[in-house]
Amino acid sequence: MQSTTTRITWSDLKRDQSPTALIAAIIAILAGYGGPLAIVIQTAQTGQLSSELTTSMLWALCVTFGLAGFVLSFWTRAPIITAWSTPGAAFLITALQGVPYEQAIAAFVIASLVIFLIAISGAFDVVMNKIPKTIAAALLAGILFNFGIKTFAELSGHTALMLTMLATYLIGKRFFARYAVLAVLIVGCVYVFGVVGADVPRVSLDLAVPVFTMPEFTWTAVLNIGLPLALVTLTGQQMTGIAVLRASGYNAEQTPAKPLVALTSFLSLITAPFGNFGINLAAITAAICTEKESHPDPARRYISGLWCGVFSIILGSFAGVLVLFFLGLPTELITVLAGLALLGAIMNGLTNAMSAQHSVPEREAALITFMTCVSGVKLFNIGSAFWGIVLGCTAYMILTQFKKVK
Repeated sequence: MQSTTTRITWSDLKRDQSPTALIAAIIAILAGYGGPLAIVIQTAQTGQLSSELTTSMLWALCVTFGLAGFVLSFWTRAPIITAWSTPGAAFLITALQGVPYEQAIAAFVIASLVIFLIAISGAFDVVMNKIPKTIAAALLAGILFNFGIKTFAELSGHTALMLTMLATYLIGKRFFARYAVLAVLIVGCVYVFGVVGADVPRVSLDLAVPVFTMPEFTWTAVLNIGLPLALVTLTGQQMTGIAVLRASGYNAEQTPAKPLVALTSFLSLITAPFGNFGINLAAITAAICTEKESHPDPARRYISGLWCGVFSIILGSFAGVLVLFFLGLPTELITVLAGLALLGAIMNGLTNAMSAQHSVPEREAALITFMTCVSGVKLFNIGSAFWGIVLGCTAYMILTQFKKVK
């Protein structure tokens, strides 16, 4: 890989360090590990993974996206923030039910391989342009919708906890939007441990031990998990990650999509047997580090990307601590926290799918995609996410591409 930017020297690093870049990195890490971590933990619980396998999964995710973010920030001299695929994790919460872990691992391999091949071929933009934006947005919203509903279902069984966390979320979104989900986690823990009197999980500072699992390839896992996971990651994360960089003034010459997507997917591919279901360019947390709050000078914001990489590698090395703590939390707290963290993604998906700027036929095709995903239908043992793509794209072609017969 070659870059048009000049090589970073040790003197550059010392000169470009700033308290604001460090603080931006800390905020991004806190925001990224608040609600999203709960989603990953719930994904592991759905797959009935042991604490050892869950620790391995989190280790593979954190270490690889920490490494990717550090390397890419250093190479591009831009704040490249990477993360696990949050929409992908949410999709797996339902997709992993009843699936043997070895087959799930094989699906992770396929998903990362598909993204890697698309990236190195230079077809990333071409492929993304072929998939209607309305279909991609509806797919994301549909996958997350049922998961979000579970959050509000907790009103009947755990009313006080749900209302306390919801109130915290709404107040947080109104007055300190960046930290709303982190505030929900803190308040939820205070309520559970302080008011209810639940036992605080006891953890020790042990290094994480990765566990290798041999993939077992089956067509069912590939179609039900692998291909939908690849599409969700590409459209829900990689595209938005590139968009954040472009909106912040980092052009395609400085931050070309091909190597950014290729490295994240390659690292996902080689660590998939350890539980890595996919890392990618971040969007929401990236915005924290790419704006002027990180540093007034865009050329010096890469420091926050370096710090994010270092912090993620450290946290990944002690992934077992995070796993044991979150597994020790009540299930209902994790469910509510994860659901509230996804409200923004669901809203954006529905908004982008049904925006008035799209024609009625485009929106109708998106609605078919959304409703198919939400239905949870299985046909030929293939899940609703795959059929949502098939039926949505078919409807889109019929409604928009074929000429009317006069």
